[in-house]
Amino acid sequence: MARPAVPTPPVPALQHLARFDVAIGDPLDLGEVGTGRRRVIPILGGHFHGPAFQGTILPGGADWQLVLPDGTALIDTRYTLRTHDDAVVYIATRGVRSGPPAVLERIAAGEVVDPSAYYFRVGVTFETGHPAYRWLTTRLFVAAAVRLANRVLYDAYQLT
Repeated sequence: MARPAVPTPPVPALQHLARFDVAIGDPLDLGEVGTGRRRVIPILGGHFHGPAFQGTILPGGADWQLVLPDGTALIDTRYTLRTHDDAVVYIATRGVRSGPPAVLERIAAGEVVDPSAYYFRVGVTFETGHPAYRWLTTRLFVAAAVRLANRVLYDAYQLT
């Protein structure tokens, strides 16, 4: 008896979801906590815009960041969005920002640094009960980011 052919998984692609422009406040440095230096960076607001998803970033939430001895930042954000049609969506990102120590020092000093000089990537998840945006909770998203003095810009993509 012949065995059935084993299907080949599809090759995923990236589909642009939105650009996020997140205003951030001054970091609150909690100091060395054993696994690194804990910093809490408040989310002050902002906006996002994409082909099927746009609105404002609400004040509140933060990046509960852990900075490792080599300067690598482990990103852990949680905050809230309000879409143009008044849906409320919870967003969380987890990822890493790393690079040569001199580059990370320039970023920490608030300088604009070419994003190709460092690595800043996050996974993005959403939660909402709003029917128009429920699909966000059943997909995987990734983002590439840039750190500026008082904001973070990132483009989020759906993994198709």
